[in-house]
Amino acid sequence: MLRWIRQQLGFDPPHQSETRTVYIANRFPEHDHYVPQKFADNRIISSKYTVWNFVPKNLFEQFRRIANFYFLIIFLVQLMIDTPTSPITSGLPLFFVITVTAIKQGYEDWLRHKADNEVNGAPVYVVRSGSLVQTKSKNIRVGDIVRVAKDETFPADLVLLSSDREGGTCHITTASLDGETNLKTHFAVPETAVAQSVSRLEALVAIIECQQPEADLYRFVGRITVTQQEEEIVRPLGAENLLLRGARLKNTKEIYGVAVYTGMEAKMALNYKCKSQKRSAVEKSMNTFLLIYLGILLFEAVLSTILKYAWQAESKWDEPWYNQKTEQEKNSSKILRFISDFLAFLVLYNFIIPISLYVTVEMQKFLGSFFIGWDIDLYHEETDQKAQVNTSDLNEELGQVEYVFTDKTGTLTENEMQFRECSINGIKYHEINGKLVPEGTTDDYPDGYLPRLSGDEELFLKAVSLCHTVQISYDQTDGLEDSFRHANGISSQMEYYASSPDEKALVEATERIGVTFAGSNGENMEIKTFGRSEKYKLLHVLEFDANRRRMSVILQTPSGEKVLFTKGAESSVFPFTRSGAIEKTRVHVDEFALKGLRTLVVACRHFTPEEYQEVDRRLNEARTALQQREERLAEVFSFIEKDLELLGATGVEDKLQEKVQETIESLRLAGIKVWVLTGDKHETAVSVSLSCGHFHRTMNILELVQQKSDNECAEQLRRLARRIKDDHVIQHGLVVDGASLSLALREHEKLFMDVCRNCSAVLCCRMAPLQKAKVVRLIKTSPEKPITLAIGDGANDVSMIQEAHVGIGIMGKEGRQAVRNSDYAIARFRFLSKLLLVHGHFYYIRIANLVQYFFYKNVCFITPQFLYQFVCLFTQQTLYDSVYLTLYNISFTSLPILMYSLFEQLVHPHVLQSKPALYRDISKNSLLSFKSFLYWTLLGFSHALVFFFGSYLLMGEDTSLMGNGKMFGNWTFGTLVFTVMVITVTLKLALETHFWTWVNHFVTWGSIAFYFIFSLFYGGIIWPFLHTQDMYFVFVQLLSSGSAWFAIIIIVIICLFPDVIKKVLYRHVQPTSTQKAQHTETHKGISCLDAMCCFSDGETACAPVGRLMERMMGRCNPSRLRRCGFSLSSLCCRRISYKLECDEPAALSV
Repeated sequence: MLRWIRQQLGFDPPHQSETRTVYIANRFPEHDHYVPQKFADNRIISSKYTVWNFVPKNLFEQFRRIANFYFLIIFLVQLMIDTPTSPITSGLPLFFVITVTAIKQGYEDWLRHKADNEVNGAPVYVVRSGSLVQTKSKNIRVGDIVRVAKDETFPADLVLLSSDREGGTCHITTASLDGETNLKTHFAVPETAVAQSVSRLEALVAIIECQQPEADLYRFVGRITVTQQEEEIVRPLGAENLLLRGARLKNTKEIYGVAVYTGMEAKMALNYKCKSQKRSAVEKSMNTFLLIYLGILLFEAVLSTILKYAWQAESKWDEPWYNQKTEQEKNSSKILRFISDFLAFLVLYNFIIPISLYVTVEMQKFLGSFFIGWDIDLYHEETDQKAQVNTSDLNEELGQVEYVFTDKTGTLTENEMQFRECSINGIKYHEINGKLVPEGTTDDYPDGYLPRLSGDEELFLKAVSLCHTVQISYDQTDGLEDSFRHANGISSQMEYYASSPDEKALVEATERIGVTFAGSNGENMEIKTFGRSEKYKLLHVLEFDANRRRMSVILQTPSGEKVLFTKGAESSVFPFTRSGAIEKTRVHVDEFALKGLRTLVVACRHFTPEEYQEVDRRLNEARTALQQREERLAEVFSFIEKDLELLGATGVEDKLQEKVQETIESLRLAGIKVWVLTGDKHETAVSVSLSCGHFHRTMNILELVQQKSDNECAEQLRRLARRIKDDHVIQHGLVVDGASLSLALREHEKLFMDVCRNCSAVLCCRMAPLQKAKVVRLIKTSPEKPITLAIGDGANDVSMIQEAHVGIGIMGKEGRQAVRNSDYAIARFRFLSKLLLVHGHFYYIRIANLVQYFFYKNVCFITPQFLYQFVCLFTQQTLYDSVYLTLYNISFTSLPILMYSLFEQLVHPHVLQSKPALYRDISKNSLLSFKSFLYWTLLGFSHALVFFFGSYLLMGEDTSLMGNGKMFGNWTFGTLVFTVMVITVTLKLALETHFWTWVNHFVTWGSIAFYFIFSLFYGGIIWPFLHTQDMYFVFVQLLSSGSAWFAIIIIVIICLFPDVIKKVLYRHVQPTSTQKAQHTETHKGISCLDAMCCFSDGETACAPVGRLMERMMGRCNPSRLRRCGFSLSSLCCRRISYKLECDEPAALSV
């Protein structure tokens, strides 16, 4: 019974079989003892809440926040005991905070549900009851036979049953899974490949037994049992039979497959990391500061309680004649009275913990996130895509990034290869207008003229157009037809599909030049050389592998000669050549590499009849061997690919996205380290890293690749560490592959991290999706705890996007999985620069100052209440009216800081992008350091002392400050302190404001005006629903006293004047990089006055006090200022004009 309960609670999950049995078309056994297995449905879930768990789950998460939980306790205390203030003072702000936060988080999760519903509601075709039925993707069950058409993505993990091809093959791309754009061939077993119609599939009786779901994309173990004429035929199933969810069908009209893994059990979904709540560094700092303030609160409450009983030790204070104790009070327990008094003081001082801080932060994040979507610089016109914010909780984290982990394919590149140059027999050629032109000459041929090719050029182009595994798709055809018929016709609707993007680019280049690959039917290959057709018999294909780093084909020419064409990396071909322009070609290859081109070397070998017979015999023996087949094939390949004749080399450019190199360089100047994590091959990844500026040509490239054992890996790491130590002046780049990384992280994590820290750039290739996440976690959890950002465009990047502190999806060509699971989404990699250097900078300084200011103004608010207890003998008398207590954070001081946190700009966006080093000023959470926190806290205490004792000095000895001799009371004293406080904290924020808009002016001066207007109405009318009228006519009397007005002005000046002096001294004696940039910005004509006014259309319009402050702050040259009158327009800023000096290329205005 106990075990059953544990299973139901999820602590002890029931035993699950190591294999699953899938009955094709869900044709289950009819015997009674069959127990069907339970499988997941086909829904993909990236959302966090449901309708049923939203309220409890959201409340649980919100009350995990210290301030929310604290105010809940205070609210309950106010309900249970007699406290100086009403429960409304705590309950109303708490309810407001909880409600606003819940609405915001519910809206964001609704967007995730909406995206999930688009995927889960996609139409699919399933074979049911002998017919093809359209249904939604989420309705697919394990065992269903699904039809997928060309260019569609697979809706679940399917075992291929049949295709429109006779052999039961199909071609797919897995770019959204592993980043590879090459075409992959998958196979159906012969017994099911013939079932190409719905009726034959319905009649198919078969069972699949396979492993339970696992995350490895490249591993699948199973078997299929097909029953034909009461005979069971068993065939093995491997990864080549499995079509993964998220992959796309190419070059095949349609396929039928049976679903084996669905929904969150699909391999793509298993590579997603579990979604966890991400918390920014600012929120963690807030919680730390709240704990400190909680300590201050407890100290003040305990001290006040102790001092109260110390006062009451004397009988005259314990029971004065005017306040006699009741019998119940005399007989009550002293311990209970102590606790009750402590809780009462706790409630009295509880506003030192700013609960409205959370709601203001939530509103700032939510409203501020719209600026990213509205930024026209982050809009991609070609695809009509704007930046997208999925999680606004991490806005400020964009300003703290120290490591960027980026995918390669589709993120840094466009996934487009272009042929650029080639070398033939020692002569370098360029392609100009579809013609092959030697270097140093121009294309001066008349239109329509086809130049004759030399024998070497023609042989090279034929080798390139034949040595590949490219396939052709004809859009005008249905099913499999003879491709030769199309090649001989006039159809131009021909599309190449290749196993690598390089092959496709090379075949397309030879087609433009005049040597066209016309097609292959498996046995023969046809090319057309300037319209002249030639057919070659394909004898053998020597497939590419990572060890040889080359591939070859053996062909029989139309004349009957046997020839080998080989292409591969220069290091894999040059050692086996014996003739040709070897040295010249080697030089050309180096030149191509220096240009960032991907290079391949092409060679050939002609066989005599006797040589070919020996080659054919050895190949057949190796391919039919049951033992050590791979080793024997490698030996035969080495025997064949030797004594080669060098034909030339090619240079292909992997087209980078626009401004990738500039973006990476900007990030590097900003102090951000860039790591490239890709599933691509080693050579390809290094080539792209060089071309995009991730690796520099002068950089010493270190390699940790092809490590076989722990000891070998450790020794190589030690060698790399020594090299870095010996060459500490040179910049280093590290290349590591997936297998070596696994070994390094298993036993030598510290050594690996030491090597990585000393490298300027790191490239990880052949990475599985979960390995990417492990690398991100490795850096994220290192002792320095740096802030990480991951950016990618495919499903293979989802794990690292979810693992990093900030995840960014690229709206690319590899589906929407990365975008749906990211925190932010942008259309191009180059937008990352502005997202971090500008938006990240703005968000961080805004929210950092918001947090510090909130603590400051609450210290100013509650410290006079604490000091007042010394005057009223700790009787728990409140200094402020309860309405003022409630509205201080909600109304009187809330809007100015909210608008500041939405619009503040310390430096113009153009300057931030042109000077990436300014990003370093805010790194490592510098604006929320303990030193900064201590400054704002002490500033709050000092201002509070001035408020209280300044007012006390005014009224302490003589309270008859009215002209008619009437006296002020305690409510008038509290209102005077409150008035001075509201004005001071509002003007303090005005001093901190650098970027003024009309909104800032409106809420700043409007908040002060609203306080005065509200107080006049509140104190000037007898409100029937109020129990007491303590504040009746108090504010009017206060304002009618000239002494009170004088005190207000003097106290405000005493508080703020030291701040002005400090600003002036620091700006001139010890300016920060940001302040220097502000100074440069001013002299270049970005005219915006720090803290007093802004200018419109390049013209200054300042009030006299504005001009005075400008000179004091050293913001601009006095000769630039024009004299002007004070008007409303001088308090507004509609736009900033960026006046450019003569050395700047163009004008900008924001």
